[in-house]
Amino acid sequence: MESDKDRQYLDQLRDYYADSRRIPSYQRICVLLGFASKTAARKMLQRLESAGFVERTPDDDAWMPAKRFFERPLALVPVRAGAPDMVEGGSGEAFLVDDYLVRRPSRTVMIPVKGDSMIDAGIHDGDLVVVERSKAAKAGDLVIAIVDNEFTLKELAMEKGRFILKPHNKAYAVIRPKSELEIYGVVTGLVRRYRD
Repeated sequence: MESDKDRQYLDQLRDYYADSRRIPSYQRICVLLGFASKTAARKMLQRLESAGFVERTPDDDAWMPAKRFFERPLALVPVRAGAPDMVEGGSGEAFLVDDYLVRRPSRTVMIPVKGDSMIDAGIHDGDLVVVERSKAAKAGDLVIAIVDNEFTLKELAMEKGRFILKPHNKAYAVIRPKSELEIYGVVTGLVRRYRD
């Protein structure tokens, strides 16, 4: 991009998009970013387009986010969850959450979690699990299974040569399906929000 100013404009557009799910019009950009003319707004969007952050809609009547619009900075150094450690450096390469969590977009669905039967596995009420449908499940996988026409999230396990569904909370019993077990999908990731 042309300048640090463009990075600030991009951040403001990202915040606007998070609230309204669209890129603002030239006139709205002038108000939001303090531009004197629609021409200045158009030139800024063209710079962002050349950097891969925005693009024109297929019918060329508006702007929309491109893939890089959703990049987030990824720190170069991991943070310790044990003893404190010195952190050096700043942001590393760009990071896209979808690239990290989703391997097969056409088969992936996000499912909200309700209940606490998997709390000891670190899955809490209100979390979102990333589920890949049609992925072959094996013992040890966390799965969304269909039991008695209801969906449940459990660990797929083996007992006496048969698949069972194991909760990760001692307050819940193991599920031993009477008939064939149907797997909706395999959990491949987890999303949690801590604050509103």
